[in-house]
Amino acid sequence: MKMFVMERRNEIMKLLHDKYRLTVRELSEQVGVSEATLRADLNKMEREGLLTRTHGGAMLNQQSDDDYDTSFYVRERQNREEKSLIAKEAFQLIEEKQCILLDASSTALELARYLNEKMIRLTVVTSGIQTAIELKDNPNVTVILIGGVVTKGSTTMEGTLSVEILDKLNIDILFTSANGFSVENGLTDFNLYEVELKKHMVHKARKIVAVIDHSKIGATSSAPFAYTDQIDVLITNNFIGSDTEQKLVDHNIQVISAL
Repeated sequence: MKMFVMERRNEIMKLLHDKYRLTVRELSEQVGVSEATLRADLNKMEREGLLTRTHGGAMLNQQSDDDYDTSFYVRERQNREEKSLIAKEAFQLIEEKQCILLDASSTALELARYLNEKMIRLTVVTSGIQTAIELKDNPNVTVILIGGVVTKGSTTMEGTLSVEILDKLNIDILFTSANGFSVENGLTDFNLYEVELKKHMVHKARKIVAVIDHSKIGATSSAPFAYTDQIDVLITNNFIGSDTEQKLVDHNIQVISAL
């Protein structure tokens, strides 16, 4: 079956994660495209910082390897207390009867858990399977799980069906996290499917709220999905430094410290 470009590139990244270094011939055989097509993919992916070309093949960047190796279940347990504080601050931005959008991040899941404790009527749209499960029995919350493909080891929906559903909705606020945030690069993530979906989420929402624990500040992952100028509010659990905060203020971003 013929793969779309994004599917092919994601498959390349998965194969490199498993083997770290592969030849063009090995990748061509496993992905099912010609070596010429594969070389063009690899060259473009190297320019975008996703991998490093080697003589006759490619290898995974160390940063990308670190990003990929951290599964959702590991991330969910990291900085749990800090994420809980961020969720409480995020809740203050939500009003009755709004339609909010939560990505599939572990921080957004913490916000869903906090919402479950409150008496507030909302429509919650999410790409996160765990987030939808968390809220499904709450009588005050209408949950819309945007569709797509569930891949092995994933807790998020992938594919173009999600975009079709988003186009039919009016979103008041998007709460989104990322593998990294910097003033220069904005919000960045590893999974290329999630990056494309998050770009559409950013486009659809009236307000963009970045919920970022301190470990992500100053880090940069593979690809951006929201530039700094697109963010309205940034909630973090640590002082980010006066210089960085001033740069964010210069970009008209409200900075909230969940301490």
